[in-house]
Amino acid sequence: MNHSLLEPASPPAVSDPAAGAAGISAWSPEMDAIIREVTARRDEFDQLTYVPRDAIATMKRAGIFRASTPKRFGGAALAPGEFLQMVERISAADGSAGWVAAFGSANTYLAPLPLATQQQIYAGGPDQVYAGGLYPLQSAQAAPGGWKISGRWHFASGCKGADWIGVGIKNDAPPVDGVPAPAIMAVMPASEVEIVHNWNVVGMQGTGSHDTRLQDKFVAHEWTCARGAPGLIDEPLYRYPSLAYQAEVHAAVNIGLARAALDIVTEMAGGAKIMPGAPRLGDRAYYRIKLGMGEAKWRSARMFFYDACGRAWDQVLAGNPVSEQLDTLLKLSATYAARVSMEVVNEAYQAAGMAAIQRTHRMQRIVRDAMVVTQHAALSEMNYETAGAVFAKGMPSLAPMK
Repeated sequence: MNHSLLEPASPPAVSDPAAGAAGISAWSPEMDAIIREVTARRDEFDQLTYVPRDAIATMKRAGIFRASTPKRFGGAALAPGEFLQMVERISAADGSAGWVAAFGSANTYLAPLPLATQQQIYAGGPDQVYAGGLYPLQSAQAAPGGWKISGRWHFASGCKGADWIGVGIKNDAPPVDGVPAPAIMAVMPASEVEIVHNWNVVGMQGTGSHDTRLQDKFVAHEWTCARGAPGLIDEPLYRYPSLAYQAEVHAAVNIGLARAALDIVTEMAGGAKIMPGAPRLGDRAYYRIKLGMGEAKWRSARMFFYDACGRAWDQVLAGNPVSEQLDTLLKLSATYAARVSMEVVNEAYQAAGMAAIQRTHRMQRIVRDAMVVTQHAALSEMNYETAGAVFAKGMPSLAPMK
């Protein structure tokens, strides 16, 4: 991996001094260990269809799953930009591993739970792995003190390595100003949830995004909260928009995959030939054009992505709410970065020529994984329309980042 290309020329977001003190960063020795292990085992993850617990343990040692654990419970509560770089780097080694690592941000979803409940979750330490497929929302039967839940949910990425799993139930509260009530998230130990092994796909196969199932499972009210509700933890990370953060962590996977694709075709420049006597790949105009355009697209989309993240984090640290306009920029920059990164991957695949059609060529998996990322609902093209509507109302000008 070309670190000089991955490392930004200047910090993309406000750094958290505590993160460096804790040794948690995209460039720590523990992260280097993750990259080595993921690189060596990515074929295994693909064949298993999930990242096994011993690899999850390596991620825990690097601080991936304490990255969004509240500091009051021994966590790091990293600045979003710090964590996104970690996801990006792992994804450059393997998309599925990066996707699973992205759920190191998922503990932000737990912040609206009652503090006593969170205390129980982190009683075993800050390195807790939360995963959940919340949809389709299921009906739940009211029971004394909670809910009795039955149903089946899709796409529980990372559930095979999770300590806690969440499911989604319908919220019958009336709409507010025409906006439907948010889904209710019910959380429970992973051991109490049935995993239905049905993940059979061609992209992101190693994410273990199986279905989950419950039958007449009682969940107390204190183990439920509204999805996306404000956190009860008085720390900066839990004032950062959690739904926008979801879009960002998934987009970071594609940013990493695009970097990997560019590095692969760059390394092919000196030796790849289509036939004996033909010019080297690096001497061909079409190759150089695609490589130059790919770098420009990747760098510009990445800069917009981290710039929006840094602006929002600055507002949080200043004690200000993240405005509708800035929240829109977070989702827009994530959507744009994910989709432009997919374009970069496709163009890199074309530049690689016939060598890339081999089933064993790494570009094959990168292409398939990058396409899956853009299918995620959090990165829907509808985010462009939403952004346009906000801009049409009047978007205040934003000064350049310092």
